[in-house]
Amino acid sequence: MGNLKPLEILLIVAVIFLLFGAKKLPDMARSLGKSARILKSEAKAMKKEGEADDAATAASVADPAPQQTAAPRTIQASPGDVTSARPVNEPNHTTQG
Repeated sequence: MGNLKPLEILLIVAVIFLLFGAKKLPDMARSLGKSARILKSEAKAMKKEGEADDAATAASVADPAPQQTAAPRTIQASPGDVTSARPVNEPNHTTQG
């Protein structure tokens, strides 16, 4: 990328524009944005669950009490989209120590 001149970059962009067409480029960018938002929200959810699991592990070591089962989570295609939500099967982590 460091050796490309502005004219060469413009030529590459023009070829991409011709290959995919003006109609498909905004749709592709929109779907890429949706994918990035979903990835970001899932990463946040995993981080929260990891922190909650660490807190639960610390609490269970101090006071071993039975835990209640949580309702199954659902993954949504995009925020607010309930038509394509699907249930997630999460592994049950029970350890005997």
